[in-house]
Amino acid sequence: MNAGDRVRVDRADQTFEGVVLPFSSPETVVVKLDSGYNVGVDRDEASVEVLESNAFEVEETEDAEGESKVEFDEDLPTVSLISTGGTIASTVDYRTGAVTAQFDAEDVLRAVPDLAGLANYRGRVVANILSENMTPDVWQQLARCVREEIEAGADGVVVMHGTDTMQFTASALAFMLDTPVPVVFTGSQRSADRPSSDNVMNAVCSVEAAKSDCAEVLVCMHATESDDACALHRGTRVRKNHTSRRDAFETVGREPLGRIDYESREIEWHRDHAERGDADLALHDDLETDVELVKFTPGTPAERLERVGERAEGVVVEGTGLGHVNTDWIDVVDDLTDQGTPVVMTSQCLEGRVCDRVYDTGRDLLDAGIIEGEDMLPGTAKVKLMWALANAEDVADAMQESLAGEITDRSVPWL
Repeated sequence: MNAGDRVRVDRADQTFEGVVLPFSSPETVVVKLDSGYNVGVDRDEASVEVLESNAFEVEETEDAEGESKVEFDEDLPTVSLISTGGTIASTVDYRTGAVTAQFDAEDVLRAVPDLAGLANYRGRVVANILSENMTPDVWQQLARCVREEIEAGADGVVVMHGTDTMQFTASALAFMLDTPVPVVFTGSQRSADRPSSDNVMNAVCSVEAAKSDCAEVLVCMHATESDDACALHRGTRVRKNHTSRRDAFETVGREPLGRIDYESREIEWHRDHAERGDADLALHDDLETDVELVKFTPGTPAERLERVGERAEGVVVEGTGLGHVNTDWIDVVDDLTDQGTPVVMTSQCLEGRVCDRVYDTGRDLLDAGIIEGEDMLPGTAKVKLMWALANAEDVADAMQESLAGEITDRSVPWL
């Protein structure tokens, strides 16, 4: 019995018929039913009859470094698939009923045969974790891996990542990596064993984006709730705005950078972007990890900021409106900046930019040495400050300069 075989599974008074999936194990056979749902059955408790042999096979080779490659058509461009885990690389653990990250890049190709014929693929696994377990040191490993893949001749890179913290990792790579080819992050809101999974379309559109002329760090996810198109978001301007919808990701303050029609595979670009070959490949992967993001809410004592600042090399404040906090915080900001700890102000508002010149509180914060974060997303500002503290000669200047599209020229309404 092999993956792709059509089988009948008899267990006690139940009978299941469907196709054996590649993530079956010696202990459990996993079958995709005609309804689209999957069922896992303990092999010791069931009998399995092969009705039709139709195994899906992927030819694999190993290079000198032990990295596996999946060979298709040598005339096609080469896309590197890098797995970090997440729902797109997950399935149900039929022992516990929970979704677990357990695929490597080749498993994704088996699970998404639609990728065949779009490119030649190289597969690497940097991590096998759900995105809540992502850390800055994994960002660094990932950035180095992407550089190595581009040096080895990849025409584009697709990073499979959990959706919950994808925006942070995409921002980190946008600052750490000067790339001459597209680097596309993708994931899925729903695991591959569910009929409503978004993994196939997201994966296919991401490979198409990796073949495009846009040499930036992008996030490729569903543009709508339907399976009609994927949006291409700039990695430093995207935010996950819904817990479970398939179109959870949005570009804040602008329309997405581009859109891929799933049926035609055509890409429509909405705004200017860095083009393939514009940049020379370079890696700047040093990070200062002792950076804190503090959200101000009414009643939050100034001592909270003081305690955070005592152990941090830099602080990002998520203030209200144009970038405000309680006046009790101003003296703490002054003390922190006097001792050389940069404090960056961002806003809790989803759109618009910080301007501390309108009200007295803002002007007092400027006098205290606050750095205005313009219209950077708070999470992006934290990642950028981690990068700037380790790489920039003047942190304040770097934080107020758009390095990877994280700051827009001006805030304008759009529909």
